[in-house]
Amino acid sequence: MAEIAASSASIDLRDKKRVYRRNGVKEYIVWQVMEKRFDWFFLQDGEYISLTTDESGIICSTVFPGLWLSVPALLAGDMLQVMAILQTGMASSKYQQFLDDLNDSRNPVS
Repeated sequence: MAEIAASSASIDLRDKKRVYRRNGVKEYIVWQVMEKRFDWFFLQDGEYISLTTDESGIICSTVFPGLWLSVPALLAGDMLQVMAILQTGMASSKYQQFLDDLNDSRNPVS
């Protein structure tokens, strides 16, 4: 789930988060445009935990291997860098294994 929040950040970070938790949404993203802040949460033991960036400012999804986001590039509006980082994630072996697992689940061996 992803939210882009301007004036509704408190709702997105409080009320909607409870709804997403109740429904088992595994990851939840809030881009607070006015505050120039980006939060990415993952559900662990019934609670949302904040994902942190690595030393380069990149957050990697725990649910979708290869989904990488450069937070500094996004906040700066550098979409070329955002896409470059995403493509790097999609070239990773974890992403390829994720795709293979998806394909295997769609095409079970009879």
